[in-house]
Amino acid sequence: MTAREYHDLTKHSPHSVRTNAHYLDWDNYPLPFKIYPDLEPIPLPRETRRPEGVSPWRREALTHLLYFSAGITRRRQYPDGEILFRAAACTGALYEIELYVVCGDLEDLEAGVYHFGPGDLALRRLRPGDWRGALSGLPPAPLYVVSTGTYWRNAWKYQARTYRHFGWDNGTILANLVTMAEAMGWESRVLVGFVDAEVNRLLGLDREKEVALSVMALGEAEAAPAPPGEMPELRLATVPASREEIDYPLMREMHASTELSNLEEVLRWRASIPSPRPATPGPRADVEEVILRRGSARRFRREPIRQEELAEILLQGARTVSTDFGWGWNELYLIVNAVEGVEAGAYYYKVEDRKLELLQAGEFRREAAYLGLEQDLPGDAAVAVFFLADLERALGRLGNRGYRAVQLEAGLLGGKMYLAAYGQRLGATGLTFFDDDVVRFFSPHAAGKDAIFLTAAGHPARRSA
Repeated sequence: MTAREYHDLTKHSPHSVRTNAHYLDWDNYPLPFKIYPDLEPIPLPRETRRPEGVSPWRREALTHLLYFSAGITRRRQYPDGEILFRAAACTGALYEIELYVVCGDLEDLEAGVYHFGPGDLALRRLRPGDWRGALSGLPPAPLYVVSTGTYWRNAWKYQARTYRHFGWDNGTILANLVTMAEAMGWESRVLVGFVDAEVNRLLGLDREKEVALSVMALGEAEAAPAPPGEMPELRLATVPASREEIDYPLMREMHASTELSNLEEVLRWRASIPSPRPATPGPRADVEEVILRRGSARRFRREPIRQEELAEILLQGARTVSTDFGWGWNELYLIVNAVEGVEAGAYYYKVEDRKLELLQAGEFRREAAYLGLEQDLPGDAAVAVFFLADLERALGRLGNRGYRAVQLEAGLLGGKMYLAAYGQRLGATGLTFFDDDVVRFFSPHAAGKDAIFLTAAGHPARRSA
């Protein structure tokens, strides 16, 4: 299985969507959390204000970072039950991304490997001891946040296309993590180059069900300590996600094709990365308030946004993040429906110049709705931003591992656009799309590229509570 094959096999088209017999089995709906029934929780402080004057290497600061990245920010009661809303957007609100912390001794938290539980805002220690040195080839750091993807929790709805969603949903969480780290004055770096088997074993993952996707290094350290000894295999009980889990081998084959087996492979892969651009810091004020206000708009009012608001969304979305896979694999194409001072039409965003290049003038609300899987949202929104990438270039340079990087970068871009939109009291949502029709619409400019993600923004028809 190659990334090219997987991408082509999971494309949406009108034919593939209409002939798919899949249905949502609500009696088999997956749990929204990973639960370790035998591990004692370590409660985290329930405080949403940014801790001032607190060492970054205290539990209070770590809690703040995790809560505003993957915590439960709102609860809403419905006749059929309660819906829990998280700090970062996720496809289908299925929340298949799990966060783990690998750290040395903090001021009030012992060294160990921990799982973050959003449901009860607690950590659970999987391993005692300082295991940072077991992560081969990663830059030394006081702590790491590891993101994993649980296949079934998202595949319940999206089937084999879930592997694409791993990148999007991991990316939106990382966008919050990066933004919160900046706000708290922490150095951060998003890492995709690591030895998969080492990280999976360290976390005790069942690779048939859950796999490590990325690592974020937080802070700087002179050197990683040596591991405390032989790494025992973890055999920790977890609550089944559903009564029955349906296997989609295609996504597991795709992930296996991206794995790096040893340190030598990691170093060779990293040597293929273009010279990194320095990260560009974003605004720090009121980040928490924006995240608490953020939601995924379910409907948009057909009202224009200001040109300055669109410029801020594009600027914040495209600003560089510190990674080990470079930056700029995704390019931004827009359908502008209603932006004051900007002619309606199809555009290409020149990131370096911060300018829009008009590809075709015209009213394209109907086309935007069609391209967004025949949903009203991108047609009603003020703007629909399509992320396209030259996959052949990315895969030729980075191999199959590059597919993780491209999808993850798209999620980061989309997540930062979410925050920029809600920071201006607008709304935003992520969407899926008809792959080849998107490329055709923006061609000849987009010829040879692939559609990766779609974000729509505008005035929400119903504001979040």
